[in-house]
Amino acid sequence: ADLSEKSPPAALMSDADFSKANMTEVVMTKAYAVGANFEGANLQNAVLDRVEFKKANLKGVNFINAVISGISWDDADLTGAVFEDALISVQDVKNLCNNPTLQGDSRVDVGCRN
Repeated sequence: ADLSEKSPPAALMSDADFSKANMTEVVMTKAYAVGANFEGANLQNAVLDRVEFKKANLKGVNFINAVISGISWDDADLTGAVFEDALISVQDVKNLCNNPTLQGDSRVDVGCRN
């Protein structure tokens, strides 16, 4: 699906399938995406503000150059997600670094200290 440059405010996305979706430059504010599947989605240059990604599949998601603030990452699968050059709020860095599925270069890109 091509959702590039869309702005779905307060979108209800729980359990939806956005795998491999083109979501470049999307502006997602107050979205509820609990349990949604974003595997392989492209969120490059996206603005993500107060999104509930609890229990979401975020495997291999491209967050390159995204602006990330106020996100719920609880139990989300971030295996292979890429955060290169992303602007991430201090609280989101803490929450991301506590997620055991964030590993390797992804931890370095986020700014995890360990």
